[in-house]
Amino acid sequence: MDFNFFINDVVQQARKDMDNAGYEQLTTPEDVDRILKADGTTLVMINSVCGCAGGIARPAAAYMANYDKKPDRFVTVFAGQDKEATARAREYFTGYAPSSPSFALLKDGEIKMMVERYEIEGHEPIQVVQKLEKAFEEYC
Repeated sequence: MDFNFFINDVVQQARKDMDNAGYEQLTTPEDVDRILKADGTTLVMINSVCGCAGGIARPAAAYMANYDKKPDRFVTVFAGQDKEATARAREYFTGYAPSSPSFALLKDGEIKMMVERYEIEGHEPIQVVQKLEKAFEEYC
């Protein structure tokens, strides 16, 4: 098996999952600044190719796009793929170490909460959803 062919397929499917859920892909630092500096609320899903992204984080992300109370924008950066965009997004997550997959909720460009990898890996999607629902209720 050709590893590059395999990983490209995984990346393509991971991107498609987020597109289908209604998340805007931010692939450059300029994209990140344009969106994360905007007024209002933004959920950022830091995507990755790991199993917990595919089995837990992306399903939770898709669910949240249909939650009654929601942020103004749903966006995603792809760790390990869109490296410069991901690095720029992480500059907005003051006080949090790099973590992927993860979720960050920003309001008016300021980080309000984060669901880090340790809160995703080994958990059920519903547990991640519950954390995000609580944040949406408080900040959106």
